[in-house]
Amino acid sequence: MVRQLTLLQYDQTAAVAPSADLVLWSRLGSAYRPADLQAALGDQRLVEVQGMIRPAEDLALHRADMADWPGRGELADWLEFRQDWVAANRGCRLDILSRLRADGPLAARELPDTCDVPWQSSGWTNDRNVQRMLDLMEARGEVAVAGRDSRGRLWDLAERIYPDDHVVPAEEAARIRAERRLRSLGIARSRGVSTQAEPGDVLEAGEPAVIEGVRGRWRVDPAQLDQPFQGRTVLLSPLDRLVFDRKRMTDLFEFDYQLEMYKPAAKRRWGYWALPILHGDRLVGKLDATADRRAGMLRVDAIHQDAPFPKALSAAVHTEIADLAGWLGLGLDLPGD
Repeated sequence: MVRQLTLLQYDQTAAVAPSADLVLWSRLGSAYRPADLQAALGDQRLVEVQGMIRPAEDLALHRADMADWPGRGELADWLEFRQDWVAANRGCRLDILSRLRADGPLAARELPDTCDVPWQSSGWTNDRNVQRMLDLMEARGEVAVAGRDSRGRLWDLAERIYPDDHVVPAEEAARIRAERRLRSLGIARSRGVSTQAEPGDVLEAGEPAVIEGVRGRWRVDPAQLDQPFQGRTVLLSPLDRLVFDRKRMTDLFEFDYQLEMYKPAAKRRWGYWALPILHGDRLVGKLDATADRRAGMLRVDAIHQDAPFPKALSAAVHTEIADLAGWLGLGLDLPGD
């Protein structure tokens, strides 16, 4: 499943369940167990890279970018800033490598902060020198996540974690990754929304496509054309591939949605960690639910219907909610119960 998706976002927000587990439950059903994912990470069939879980063999497609960090050609100002900051703190970087070589894997809190120039930010990373250095060393391919403890990531030398595979040249790797990205999405804009860990472009992968009423250059995976389709009703993680690119989501599904966990409670329309509801080939609503593990209940605060649900759809949604509660090992507290 991870190979088909190409990645899972390792987000530990557990209002219902961690996102990676929700994504896998949505696709594999209640036979999926979070221990399966942890086992695959533990024996390094899957690896965590820049907050994304990927198949270990796919690292060969990323190593050229790591070697060329912070990028090729003319660099944006923010990339130059990162490059200069790492160079100014070369001693700190070498101290971290030395400590990991001797004692790794270790948490960031166990590593020395010998940075001469503090990391400056208006956000939570301000003066978090070791964590920022580790993040940038990970992007450079020098260190890697070896696992996690109850407080976060454990770091080690990348050479101990990453497979010693042949490195695919940068241009070929970009083409292969674009083809896989399109295969996982089915249809996408040639130029999409990028994140620090993942480009959004599919470049010239697949074939040109036109979506009636939607502007822009689109590409489609030809293997998925003219295939039979049988939809079902599914509750999605807010970080699921299907909805992560909010512009693509809006263009394709005309679905109004935002992740509201960073909004004050009074300004939320759908809830802290509302799950998009997929029915067939349409996104039809949002589930506002919270896993109250102390009480042993999945508490449903609201089922937001974009349009009134027919009886069959309402029954299908309630069946999925009950299945989610059962998978979580919780009882179910519905509105009006």
